[in-house]
Amino acid sequence: MTPPALRPTPGLSRRLASMLYELLLLFAVGFVATWMFFFASGGSGASGSGRALLQAFVLTVFAAYFLWCWLRGGQTLPMKAWKIRLECANGRPVSPGAALLRFVLAAILVPSLVGIVWALVDRDRQFLHDRLARTRLVLL
Repeated sequence: MTPPALRPTPGLSRRLASMLYELLLLFAVGFVATWMFFFASGGSGASGSGRALLQAFVLTVFAAYFLWCWLRGGQTLPMKAWKIRLECANGRPVSPGAALLRFVLAAILVPSLVGIVWALVDRDRQFLHDRLARTRLVLL
């Protein structure tokens, strides 16, 4: 097994392909979560406070999905397919606090593209949310 300091960072194209695959999977997860919400609420959740509750519920489901995957081996299904793993910057498995911080930062920075563009100038080619959460993506 390669020592943590020597594990390479996956290329940007590989990470973006994994993110695209992740987006397709999240669409399905979000669809099921939305259906469950409407089923549980009797179909009355499309406006006002119901919409805010729906958004909070879907975000919570997404957080649970990512945290569960990252804490059980550092990989979501798309990360497994693209041979990418999440770990702490020191090479150890990601902690619950670091995983939650990474999720929150990614939820803010990835849609704005700031976190992705950062990888073009970062010395280790890591995303901004990884740098701030003290995590890193490695190639397996």
